[in-house]
Amino acid sequence: MPFKSSAKSFAPINILESLARAKGDESVVYDTRVAVKHQERQVLQPTSHSPELSVIVPAYREGEHIYNNMQRLLAELQATGRDYEVILVSDGNTDDTVTEAVRVGSPRLRVLSYETNMGKGYALTYGIQHCRGELVTLIDADMELDPRAIEDFIGLMEQGDYDVVVGSKRHPKSNVRYPAFRRIQSWAYQMLIRILFNLDVRDTQTGLKLFRRHVLVDVLPRLAVKRFAFDLELLVVAHHLGYRKIAEAPITLDYQFSSTIGPQAVFDALWDTAAIFYRRYLLRYYDDRAAH
Repeated sequence: MPFKSSAKSFAPINILESLARAKGDESVVYDTRVAVKHQERQVLQPTSHSPELSVIVPAYREGEHIYNNMQRLLAELQATGRDYEVILVSDGNTDDTVTEAVRVGSPRLRVLSYETNMGKGYALTYGIQHCRGELVTLIDADMELDPRAIEDFIGLMEQGDYDVVVGSKRHPKSNVRYPAFRRIQSWAYQMLIRILFNLDVRDTQTGLKLFRRHVLVDVLPRLAVKRFAFDLELLVVAHHLGYRKIAEAPITLDYQFSSTIGPQAVFDALWDTAAIFYRRYLLRYYDDRAAH
């Protein structure tokens, strides 16, 4: 069954209103309310049973590649022999992302869309609200992270009874082409995170993660739904609520970094990181919402 609105679940309109207030843009509430009511598109109606695995794919300006990428993802998931669904969330796209995704025509794929670009964190939250699997994978739409790793993530989770498995570029078995300066940036940011949050994870930002469903049910209603530090807040709150069994797994990243992160992106990431620290330790924001 999809997530239901309750103290342990999600309230879509409340999340939208919270994000709109944070942006200081009252028009966002109107736009996204319309999106929730009218802009969901599905390839085929999903079956009534709950699959073992849901794969959430946020997509922005992926029209040129999304058809082939979804074909690749579906083929890899089919090879696992598991029961699964894929939910692609079009994050306010104006290109052919939705049209090309719908063209895939698989009963395993659901395509959701809304009109306003809200950011990756919002798109992931929106997709999770509509998923039904007991295990939930998050993966980027560009498929630069090899989706074959999903089965390995599941095997690791089952073997170690982990709450969360995260892909890590810094895992010794990862295969990543990674420029030296970018490695330094990543290392410095992860050291900052370890100091601020006592979070023993070497890479919080890689876009491939696996969660048990009940962890997301507990964590997501407590998030502030930020664009730049969604992954970090997700893990910080999970750890705060007692989900301490977090494993790191190797990934294969087929991407050539053509430039370093720009100053504005660095500022935005650090600003959101500081905001999470402020909510966690000064406001005790997550304590007020904790039900553990």
